[in-house]
Amino acid sequence: MSEPGITQKAIWFVESHFRSSPDLAEIADACDTTPFHLTRTFATTTGVTLARYVRARRLSEAARSLAAGSEDILSLALETGYGSHEAFTRAFKQQFGKTPEEVRAARSLAQVKTMEPMNMHQTRTIKLKTPRFEKPGQRLFAGLQRTYDCNEPNGLPDQWQEFGPFIGQIKNQKDPVAYGICHNFDEEGNFDYLTAVEISEKSDLPKGFVTLLIPAQEYVVFRHEGHVADIRSTISAAYSDWFPESGKVAAESPMLERYGPEFNPTTGKGGLEIWIAIKDKSAK
Repeated sequence: MSEPGITQKAIWFVESHFRSSPDLAEIADACDTTPFHLTRTFATTTGVTLARYVRARRLSEAARSLAAGSEDILSLALETGYGSHEAFTRAFKQQFGKTPEEVRAARSLAQVKTMEPMNMHQTRTIKLKTPRFEKPGQRLFAGLQRTYDCNEPNGLPDQWQEFGPFIGQIKNQKDPVAYGICHNFDEEGNFDYLTAVEISEKSDLPKGFVTLLIPAQEYVVFRHEGHVADIRSTISAAYSDWFPESGKVAAESPMLERYGPEFNPTTGKGGLEIWIAIKDKSAK
């Protein structure tokens, strides 16, 4: 049997340590990886951030106890990791749309949507082609930036539509290549997405443009041949299949989507590349 992946290890740890309130660093250590790599891996392979999964699971177990008639809400709040009845109630209502008292009074979970344990069996995604490695020097990018929730990045197509007319028209643009750059990830799964081109210097940029300087890094580069809407399947396969066998982890650096001249923005076809900055696992 193959070694379980990082996501499977994280699920097991979360499900077996509910009452000890483990933080991200503890979970990452148990999975023999970095907090950054764990956060990215979990989100890309499950579609939900680790922080949200942990919170939803603990609140779901609390809801189950309330529906069974638990009387002491403060003790339940403390067991769930909240310091007060009020903080627990706010989080509970945000998660389920009901207060703890309402669930207890109903003696039922029929009106709340609980988060059940995720499947710990490792599933295989698409088959990746052998990646290549690149070590570009420092690079400067310019473009339009918006902030998204990784669970609902619904505005990305509109952002690309807005940015499209600028490609090839920006002063000091280095080549006819566009980039989608994901950076500034946090534990809740929020991130900034920059639609950009590489430039040689930041002068005379269009109004509203921002710049991003990325230092020299080593990258593993994966080719995505399918429709752009299915890009997540390639990223998920990289994290769930390639990384566990590679001895590498994702570095705390932006991830790049590289759209070359072969990519057709009208049809979403033609292929693209995914560049993930890496470092040795031993350097975590």
